[in-house]
Amino acid sequence: MTVYESPAKLNLSLLVQPPRPDGFHPIESLVQTIEWIDVLVVEEAEEDSVVIEGEDIDPDDNLVVRAMRAIRSQGAVPRLEIRLDKQIPTGAGLGGGSSNAAATLLAAAEAGSLPEFSPGAAAPTVGADVALFLVGGTLMVTGIGEVVEPMKPPLSGFAVAVAVPPFEMSTVEVYRRWDLMEGPVGEVIDGRRLPPALREGIPVRNDLTRAAIDIEPTLSDFMADLRSNWGVPVAMTGSGSGCFGLFVDLEEAEDAAKSISAMCRAALGVELRPDGVARRD
Repeated sequence: MTVYESPAKLNLSLLVQPPRPDGFHPIESLVQTIEWIDVLVVEEAEEDSVVIEGEDIDPDDNLVVRAMRAIRSQGAVPRLEIRLDKQIPTGAGLGGGSSNAAATLLAAAEAGSLPEFSPGAAAPTVGADVALFLVGGTLMVTGIGEVVEPMKPPLSGFAVAVAVPPFEMSTVEVYRRWDLMEGPVGEVIDGRRLPPALREGIPVRNDLTRAAIDIEPTLSDFMADLRSNWGVPVAMTGSGSGCFGLFVDLEEAEDAAKSISAMCRAALGVELRPDGVARRD
């Protein structure tokens, strides 16, 4: 039996361009993995099986199953039983499904003694965000999400409070609405209100925010309530619905998350994570 950690991510900034002829949107995104973790327990078995605890997800139609199919194209992998303890909310822009897929690719490659490059080669066939979780830490993500460049030095000096409202957002629907709205640009957060590490470089904004609010207007009220309660800028991650604020340290972030937990599906104060999916020793 082997245990793998599968972290969430935040899009600290997400700049979106109009779709390419194939329908995919080029992006430029500053991404940070965080210490909000799903856990995969993996062991060899007579038949493949996936058991998911914590969320209502079809175990026969999810990114873990797709990852298993993809990694087997790279070489022989034994039959595996995967038990997934879900803590990262779905439909929140936190990348939990993609992270689970990346952890599955890593686990299966190690179980099959495949070359180290195998998970990375298989990742783009599973999903655009999967590759970033094989690296983790502070990343500049471009292309349609498949081009991942670690940032040196990684971000440090702050913690985050993440708040997920009672509703989910569909990535496909948010991008579609963004197109219909002719590509609105997100509001840039004033650098004077950001941690020093974020005051230079890519503008801190999320171009999908207005499209998400157009689909779910209560998201605007939710973000306003967070700003009022926390007294710091609030941004949306990915295509939503999760939002976050930046705080001096973990204690402040945890206190902020607790203060708004009653209005959330989930809320957590967390530290920045220096890596992506990883085997737990």
